[in-house]
Amino acid sequence: MPWPADSTRGYSEERREILVRESTSGKIFSIIIHVVLIGISLTCILPFLHLIALSVSSGHAVDLGRVWFWPVGLDFTVYRYFFENTPALRAFSNSVIITLGGTVLSMLATVLTAYPLSRRYLYARKPITTAALFTMLFSGGMIPTYLVMNNLHLTNTYWSLWLGGLISTYNLLIMKSYFESIPGEVVDSAQIDGCGEVQLLRRVILPLSLPLLATLTLFYGVGYWNMFMSVILYINKTSLQNLTVIVQGMLQIQGNFNVSAMDMMQQQEMVSEKLKAVGVMVMVVPMLAVYPFLQKYFVKGIMLGSIKG
Repeated sequence: MPWPADSTRGYSEERREILVRESTSGKIFSIIIHVVLIGISLTCILPFLHLIALSVSSGHAVDLGRVWFWPVGLDFTVYRYFFENTPALRAFSNSVIITLGGTVLSMLATVLTAYPLSRRYLYARKPITTAALFTMLFSGGMIPTYLVMNNLHLTNTYWSLWLGGLISTYNLLIMKSYFESIPGEVVDSAQIDGCGEVQLLRRVILPLSLPLLATLTLFYGVGYWNMFMSVILYINKTSLQNLTVIVQGMLQIQGNFNVSAMDMMQQQEMVSEKLKAVGVMVMVVPMLAVYPFLQKYFVKGIMLGSIKG
């Protein structure tokens, strides 16, 4: 922003030179920041555009390396064969069930744990919080956890995925910190009006925590949607596996595609790069469709939960 002609009136000549120099350096710094941010944004956007172009371009163009950020010869054959010749539809429904069920259970458990820990009159509140924090540093281990799930007969069920990581300690501490930041006067006023603990949580605390709840819901949802290792460990039935596992296995065409049912031209269209692109697109698009509805809460929620308290 240029200095007004009379903005330096009354300053010495030396002071005017300093102000002009600071204004120039500020402009240069602003330009550098914008260039850096644009560059970072392009590193996120361009690979995604490349994947979209690969997934809808002709196999011949992809095989020749002619596809960059714009489709060459539109062709949606791979999408059709992906859903017709793989268990993708069933895996997609499994992913939806795992994500919705796990997110609801995790949010419910996190709220019901964070709220008591945020009340100062809870007995042994600090030792319990310390014990929860300890689990962020040390876990039970893969083999002991599997043995527990197996002995409880939870393998090959969705419960092994939901109960294994029901509460994220990080999310728990953020929610606890936010609940503690709610003014005591609001809580006291509600209690004077006759609110018990359940009514206080349901009518006062949760409505005031909507930004944080939406943010943590997104965290849990993305985690369950992208779940891979837990599914590999606990789910042996193909009919129960989620989309992440199927997409990973999709890269081996012979194992998942009914290649014998395709003619030579169709097999040529099923090049590996297109398969990878289609798999990534099918995985990413559902989360991209959900994010805009939670975007207005996201930044506000995570900042409130992390700084207050």
